[in-house]
Amino acid sequence: MLVKNWMSKPVITIDEGDSMQLAVNLMKTHHIRMLPVLKNGTLTGIVTDRDLKKKSASDATSLEIHELLYLVNKLRISDIMTPKPITVPFDFTVEETAEVLMTNKISGVPVVDHNTAVIGVITQTDIFRMLISLTGIGKRGIQFAFLLEDRPGNIKDVCDIIRNYGGYLVSILTSYDRVEKGYRKVYIRMYGVDRKLFSSLKDELELNSKLLYYVDHRENIRQIY
Repeated sequence: MLVKNWMSKPVITIDEGDSMQLAVNLMKTHHIRMLPVLKNGTLTGIVTDRDLKKKSASDATSLEIHELLYLVNKLRISDIMTPKPITVPFDFTVEETAEVLMTNKISGVPVVDHNTAVIGVITQTDIFRMLISLTGIGKRGIQFAFLLEDRPGNIKDVCDIIRNYGGYLVSILTSYDRVEKGYRKVYIRMYGVDRKLFSSLKDELELNSKLLYYVDHRENIRQIY
């Protein structure tokens, strides 16, 4: 999944010479927490809601309200922005972007095209949206987690059992993280199985594979083995 398909656009930007008050108003109006900063159309920095709160708090000590309002209008974005911000290209994968955010301990980055022009912003919220879509949790249903031998046809065998009970597969995710060599974890979300048949389905899955857990979102049942 590419950043260009999940980034927030059109991007809301602010100029270096604009006031802190304008940044506050833009974030409030558009319900955003980050603004790329431009100078003559070129990205030069980034300002976040945290920057605004930090600056207001540090400079507002013992100030009267009219002095605080004056300060907010006097401060320029260039005074509070973070220069030379980290960016990602539009053809980055969302996973690569998540790694950038985690490594640098930041909540979002501007997205640029091949000419380094800002064309969007991607944040942790956008990545959460992608995760929800990828896992299919919007369909609710039931998620099974398995520990399977890493051999051809193993996942198909489990999926065939689910299909034989009338189940529809929403998502299949796999991981080799924290498992011994020769195995992998498989997470399958499904729905559509007649509730009267669910117990039989679960028993057959247990008989033919190592079931780690299942979560039934409709009935709010969680079983860990």
